[in-house]
Amino acid sequence: MASRIKAIGALRPRIQLGKTVQKAELVRSLARATSLNEGSVDLVIKELRDQIIEYHRTGRAVKIEGLGTWTPNMALDGALDVQYRADGAIISGLNTAGLFTGDVVNRENIGKSGDELTTLWNEQHPEDPVAD
Repeated sequence: MASRIKAIGALRPRIQLGKTVQKAELVRSLARATSLNEGSVDLVIKELRDQIIEYHRTGRAVKIEGLGTWTPNMALDGALDVQYRADGAIISGLNTAGLFTGDVVNRENIGKSGDELTTLWNEQHPEDPVAD
């Protein structure tokens, strides 16, 4: 018997990710969009990273309006990590109707509930129904 999580995970709509934008490509794009040269853009990115690390080492979160908030976290074993929460402008810009041009896997299932996806799974996989 399949788990509900397996069924929903297989049928839920999700973005088919393209090739990850690497730093060099981003630096070139930012340099073209601004009056900065690539070396300056690269330096600013590195300095921003280093400043975030320094603030985190003192237990402080870093909020950059328009980008988001980076917050230091600690696991039970004491390992440090960083949580990132995107600024509302990024979420809003991403959700502007009609502007997403990426590929969506299972696009036909947008708006369906977990129960509907489970029913669909059971119809498609009678040999492996979701366990109740």
